[in-house]
Amino acid sequence: MDRLVVSASFKYCFKEIKHGKKFSMELAGRTLTVEVGRVAAQANGAAFMHYGDTVVLSTATASDKPRDGIDFFPLSVEYEEKQYAVGKIPGGFLKREARPSENAILTDRVIDRPMRPLFPKDYRNDVLLDNLVMSVDPDCSPELTAMLGSAIATCISDIPFDGPTASTMVGLIDGEFIINPTAAQKEVSEMSLTVASTREKVIMIEAGANEVPEDIMIEAIFKAHEVNKEIIAFIDTIVAECGKEKHEYEHHEIDQEMYEDMVSFITPEAMEEAVFTDEKQVREENIRGIEDKLAERYADNEEWLSQIGEAVYTFQKKTVRKMILKDKKRPDGRDITEIRHLAAEVDCLPRVHGSALFQRGQTQVMTVTTLGSLSEAQRLDGMDQDETSKRYMHHYNFPSYSVGETRPSRGPGRREIGHGALAERALIPVLPTEEEFPYAIRTVSEIMESNGSTSQGSICASSLSLMAAGVPVKAPVAGISVGLVTGDSDDDYLILTDIQGLEDFFGDMDFKVAGTDKGITAIQMDIKIHGLTDQIIREAIARTKEARTYILHDVMNPVIGEARDHVGKYAPKISQYTIDPEKISEVIGKQGKTINAIIDETGVKIDIDESGRVDILSEDQEMIDKAIGIIKSIVEPLNVGDIYEGEVVRIMQFGAFVQVSPNKDGLIHISKLAKDRVEKVEDVVNIGDRVAVKVLEIDKMGRINLKLEEKLS
Repeated sequence: MDRLVVSASFKYCFKEIKHGKKFSMELAGRTLTVEVGRVAAQANGAAFMHYGDTVVLSTATASDKPRDGIDFFPLSVEYEEKQYAVGKIPGGFLKREARPSENAILTDRVIDRPMRPLFPKDYRNDVLLDNLVMSVDPDCSPELTAMLGSAIATCISDIPFDGPTASTMVGLIDGEFIINPTAAQKEVSEMSLTVASTREKVIMIEAGANEVPEDIMIEAIFKAHEVNKEIIAFIDTIVAECGKEKHEYEHHEIDQEMYEDMVSFITPEAMEEAVFTDEKQVREENIRGIEDKLAERYADNEEWLSQIGEAVYTFQKKTVRKMILKDKKRPDGRDITEIRHLAAEVDCLPRVHGSALFQRGQTQVMTVTTLGSLSEAQRLDGMDQDETSKRYMHHYNFPSYSVGETRPSRGPGRREIGHGALAERALIPVLPTEEEFPYAIRTVSEIMESNGSTSQGSICASSLSLMAAGVPVKAPVAGISVGLVTGDSDDDYLILTDIQGLEDFFGDMDFKVAGTDKGITAIQMDIKIHGLTDQIIREAIARTKEARTYILHDVMNPVIGEARDHVGKYAPKISQYTIDPEKISEVIGKQGKTINAIIDETGVKIDIDESGRVDILSEDQEMIDKAIGIIKSIVEPLNVGDIYEGEVVRIMQFGAFVQVSPNKDGLIHISKLAKDRVEKVEDVVNIGDRVAVKVLEIDKMGRINLKLEEKLS
C-alpha cells in the first residue's frame, strides 16, 4: 500500500514493504527515508535511516526494571563510526575500530542534550540510544541523520518519552541561509548551526560562526525551528503507523510525609540561610550540617534515612528557585545581570610560549599556548575524508582538586572533550591562516578552581594566552553563560547573567555564547525543560552580548588588547621557503643524508610537505637563515660570475674540488688557485678549508669550474 500526503510546505510517502514499513519525505532537496520493522526488531524501537546515501541504524533500548540505588535517569548515547561506511580499513595493528573519535563523542553529546529533558524525571530504567553509521554520503550529514534517528526510534518505542524532537543544520553563504548544507557548502559557510526543537519550542542550539551578528543568528535559529516543525509532522505519521504504547514504569518519588517533616524541622528560613552565600565551600558545609541533623533525626527510620540526600537536594532546589524567581535574590547576593568579580593576567609561566590566567568568582582557568611546526598538526582518521588534520587544538582539563575532591585522573571524559571542542570552535574564526602564521597551535586550559562556567572561562583565558604568545588573532574572544529559572507559565521566568554552579545545578538552562565585538563565534545551549520560547532566546542572546562586551573592554583589553607582534623568546621561529616538488629528493638526499647534514650543522628543525613547502624552525633566526641558504644552494642553479662559499673536499694533482652545496662540487684548477704559479695544490688549500670561490664556467656536461677568491679558514 502506497500513500502520498501533501501539506502546505512538505510531502511524505508511506509504503508497506516486505519486512516492515517505509516512510519518505523531501528534506532540503534530498530524500529522507525511514524504514521501521526491517532490522533490529528486538530493540524497543529501531529506525533504519537513509538520507541521500547516508545510512544510520538508530535504536532505542530500555531495561525491564529500574536500576537500584540511583537518584538520576541513566541515559547512554552512542554514535558508532564504522570505517567501512567511507570505504576505509582502520589503521593500526588490530584493524578494527577502537575508542570513539572526538567527533563521535561530540555527536553523542549533541544527541543527548535535546533528548534527555523529554524523558520522565523519575524514570530509573537504563536507556541506550545507539546509532550505527553504516554508509556516509558527504552531502548528507550522518550526525544529523543520527539525531533524527534517535528521536524517531524513541518515539515509536514503548519507552516513556515526551517527543518528538527534530533537528536541522543551517549554513550561511552570501547572506543566504542554507538548510542542511552539503560538504562543499560547509567549506564556504560563515556559520555551522544545529537546532533541535519540539513542536512548540527550541530545545537545543549548537553553533560555530565567523563573527556572525546576533540578529542574523537569531533569524537562523527560528528558520531551523520552522523546518523542524515540518519534520515533526513527518515523524507523527510514523508514530501513528508504528508507534507502540508506552510502558508503565516504577515511579521514584520522595516520601511526602518525610519531606514535610524535614521542611518543618529544618525550616525554609534555615535552608535559605544555608545556601545564601558566595562561598561554595561554606554552602557545602552548611548542607552537610543539615544532612547530619536529619541523619540523627531519622536514625531509627531506615526508609526515611535512605531518602535524605534526594530530599535535601529537592529542598535546596525549591529554595534556590523561589529565592531567584519570586524574591529576585541570587545565592551569592548578586543582581540578576551582575557578573562575578573578574580578573585576568598574562605571562604567568616563565618558559612556555604563552600563558594567561582568567578568574570569574570562584572559577579560575589557566591556559598555556604552545607553538609548533605544521607537521605537528593533529592527524584525523574519521568519517570526513576532507578533514584529515587539525592545525589548532584546544584541550580542557578538569581535575578533581578544582572542586575540592579526591577523584584520580583517568584521562578526559566526554564533558572535558566537549568543553575543549566548544572553546576550540569559539577561537578558530579569529585565528590567522597558515600563510599568515605558519604554526600548529595548541592551547591547554587547566581548571584551577570551579564554580560554574569553566568552559567560558577557558575561552577568555585562551584568547589572552594566544595574544601573549604572539599569535596574530583577528580579535579577542570572550565567553559568558546565562541561566534561566522558570515558573508556571511561559511568561514567568528570570534570566541570570553569569551563572555559578548552584544556579546551573538547580536552574533550567545553561546558555553559553562566545564571540568578539563584531559577532558570535560559538553557541552551546543546554536546558532541562521542554524548550525555550522565542522571547527567552532573544533575551538570552542580548544578555550575553552585553556581558561579553563588558568582559572584552573592561577586563581583557586592559591586560592585553591585541596580539604581540612577535612570538616569545622560547617559541620556535619559523621561516618558509618553497621549492619545486621535483627537487624534494635532492634536499632530502639518499637515506636522508643531505637534510640530516643541514640539521646537524644548523640545529634547526626542517619539515617538507609534498607541495614543496619547506618549514624551518629554530629559536635562533641566524641558524634558520643559514639553513635556508643551504637549501637554496641545493635547489637553485649556480650562476656564472657569482661568488659562493664552500669547503675543500678533495685534492688532486691538478686542482681542488670544493663543495659549494651538498649536491654540487666544483673544480678549482691549480692554475686558478693564485695569480702566481702554484707548484702544489696543498701549498694553497687543504681538505676541510673553507673558501670563497667564483663560478667561471658550467660546461655542457654540468661540470663546474671555479676560481679561488679567498681562503676563509
